[in-house]
Amino acid sequence: MPDTVLAELLLGLELQLMDPVFRKDRAAVSALLTEDFREFGVSGREWSREAILDLLATEPSRPAPEVQDFRIQPLTADTVLVTYRTIRPEIQANRSSIWIQNEDGWQVLFHQGTKVPDA
Repeated sequence: MPDTVLAELLLGLELQLMDPVFRKDRAAVSALLTEDFREFGVSGREWSREAILDLLATEPSRPAPEVQDFRIQPLTADTVLVTYRTIRPEIQANRSSIWIQNEDGWQVLFHQGTKVPDA
């Protein structure tokens, strides 16, 4: 798959995970997370797959952030590092995800959000 097509696919999946309606659908989100998914959040907290699923099901709904500087870096034939910046009125964050392609399609193995210091 050409890098531009792969980038569009993975951007679409990242945007799904930010969509306030999609985030409430535990089964849909579960399908995009590997069983051993982990996240280091902007808060510095570490999240397991189950903890993130519980959080997303109960979080208040708010618009998805703006996404800038989306890039992919293929690591192997079935593993890709994704990096981008999210922008909300109250916070900007650098984000990275590791996506793997397996028998279930593309799933995120790891995600990290790092707050961008105020300018």
